[in-house]
Amino acid sequence: MREQKLILVGHLVNTQGVRGEVRVLSRTDFDDIRFKTGSTIMLVHPNFPKPIELKISSSRPHKQFILLTFEGHLNINDVEKYKGGDLMVREEDLVQLPENTYYIYQLIGCQVVTDEGEVLGTLKDVLQPGANDVYVVKPPKGKDILLPVIPDCVLDVDVENKKVLVHILPGLLD
Repeated sequence: MREQKLILVGHLVNTQGVRGEVRVLSRTDFDDIRFKTGSTIMLVHPNFPKPIELKISSSRPHKQFILLTFEGHLNINDVEKYKGGDLMVREEDLVQLPENTYYIYQLIGCQVVTDEGEVLGTLKDVLQPGANDVYVVKPPKGKDILLPVIPDCVLDVDVENKKVLVHILPGLLD
């Protein structure tokens, strides 16, 4: 049996009050689906040898956080040990994305190549500052390259073959 691939959807940053509620910093675009009451989530924490399955019994937004409670976790003592953990979902439980859109984990590790055949490096992160995403590319040597994810720059993404084809706009590598 192959190992389940778990995908990050949030960080459990702290407890909230004394009734077993936790503060979660979301790392998903699908808060309403991912943190829905009744859904199951996996907690991965360095203090525990394997992921802990938790069922969400309540969920509500609060400032920049999502506040969650879990079934069977009725007070702060039940959840204190989970602080600093990552909330994950199984890969097969991910939301189906529209065509030509990808999860960040699918992009990480892709080889980035220019339309002139030059290998720029490996895609190591995706920044989401606002207007458009930015690919962070680690070249074989030198400092990271930042590429705007716009149609003029990113020409093709092939996650199956782990390749991203880009066009370098004038001034982008200066």
